[in-house]
Amino acid sequence: MSRLAAFLALLVSMLIVVPAAPAHAAVGLRVNGARIVEANGNAFVMRGVSHAHTWYTSQTSSFANIKALRANTVRVVLSGGRWPANGASDVANIVSLCRQNRLICVLENHDTTGYGEQSGAYTLDQAVTYWNSVKSAVTGAEDYIVINIGNEPYGNNNVSAWTNATTSAISRMRSLGFQHLLMVDAPNWGQDWQFTMRDNAQTVFNADPQRNTVFSVHMYGVFDTAAEITAYLNAFQTAGLPLVIGEFGHNHSDGNPDEDTIMAQAQQRGLGYIGWSWSGNGGGVEYLDMVTNFNPAQLTSWGQRIFNGANGIGQTSREATYFGGGSTDTTPPTTPGTPSASNVTSSGATLTWPASTDSGGSGLAGYNVYREQGTTDPLLGQTATNSITLTGLSASTQHQVYVRARDGANNLSANSPTTTFTTTSGGGGPGSCTATGTVQSQWGGGYVVQVTVTNTGSTPINGWTVTFTLPNGHTITGGWNATMSITGQAVTARGMSYNGSLAPGASANFGFQAGRPSGDSAIPGPYTCTPS
Repeated sequence: MSRLAAFLALLVSMLIVVPAAPAHAAVGLRVNGARIVEANGNAFVMRGVSHAHTWYTSQTSSFANIKALRANTVRVVLSGGRWPANGASDVANIVSLCRQNRLICVLENHDTTGYGEQSGAYTLDQAVTYWNSVKSAVTGAEDYIVINIGNEPYGNNNVSAWTNATTSAISRMRSLGFQHLLMVDAPNWGQDWQFTMRDNAQTVFNADPQRNTVFSVHMYGVFDTAAEITAYLNAFQTAGLPLVIGEFGHNHSDGNPDEDTIMAQAQQRGLGYIGWSWSGNGGGVEYLDMVTNFNPAQLTSWGQRIFNGANGIGQTSREATYFGGGSTDTTPPTTPGTPSASNVTSSGATLTWPASTDSGGSGLAGYNVYREQGTTDPLLGQTATNSITLTGLSASTQHQVYVRARDGANNLSANSPTTTFTTTSGGGGPGSCTATGTVQSQWGGGYVVQVTVTNTGSTPINGWTVTFTLPNGHTITGGWNATMSITGQAVTARGMSYNGSLAPGASANFGFQAGRPSGDSAIPGPYTCTPS
């Protein structure tokens, strides 16, 4: 064979032998079509909540508490300096907590919130610089860490710049060596009401050489009807692009989002959702707290809805298979024994019962306690052990309760036998209470009010009722932490099971959002409190 022939043969063999493998194959969590999958190809659907870590760095127990309420995901708020900064060591601890508590963690940089409209907001390029500064803390955790490059990175100004800024941020993240699943938020404070993200999503997705970017829309007042929600989700489904509902609430200062449709559609379509937020809200949106003062035993009405309601986290969440979860376990735990009641008071009782066992492989996760109440039995509480102390019960009331065990795959046992107890009358009399309403925020056509109820007597109260009057033409568009009934302009608000009982000097809050005619500056009142 001539030297030329030999050279040509070698060249041909090299062209044939060298495989055309992708240069940047994704690792860990990844996009597959319109879905998120784990490294093993198992579909993963986010069911979680946001936790404002950057302002509450001491509340690390929140990870375990969020997990105990069946979430499979937590979105962690971080900052590179616009707020208290979270350095590499802090982020490394967060990563460790995520793994310890078997949670997929979406780490988000909050510095970019409202860029172009809110003073002090950072650019997406500055956010990438922050991620590079903590890269050592997240490298190697691609199986359970998602990087949300920047929260709500544009307000409502110069929104068209979002596309180039986002594609540049993605490209730079990859050039810096990040292998993680990336998440990008929409402009318009995350709500994309001008459809910039929707209409440019394919361009942004193609900018990622790994094709491993998921889009995040935030659903608040813009998404207050089922038609708006389904139309937006349909657009991404038709395009075959991955989408999660990265934030949503049950109410907001810009309108009343349709959380029932949001959750139902997410479940129907296999889309992830992350509610806002665990605890610690301020600035007039305290009603978005899911628990009071970071206490998992004090679920708010929003917390009850997202964790225990229809299409909620408790009902639909599945742990990532990376942590041993998944749907292979279909065997429910054994039925708990008959509960017994002790330490019965006017507002609570302690229940204990013989424990269940689980043989399905996912392990016994805990118990749900229900009250027998006709066709709909309310969930009174959840516990990881075979004992629970119930609080916030109505006085002088008979309660018939039962228990169901749950396992790590969310299988529920049969109902235990019921037990019956009656709360005491309280003995100390009704006492006295006051109610004070404070306008938290207002705009041309509406306002948000928080009402503080205080037990001003010397004995506990087991419940409270607050009455007030709306000015003519005003209508309540949403409320939280109380059950409200309205007759004409007269409003009656009653405390919930978790905030109705107050010790002497203790206080509880409820709130509402109202609409009013443009130019009308009147506010409701006076507020009258009656204890029970």
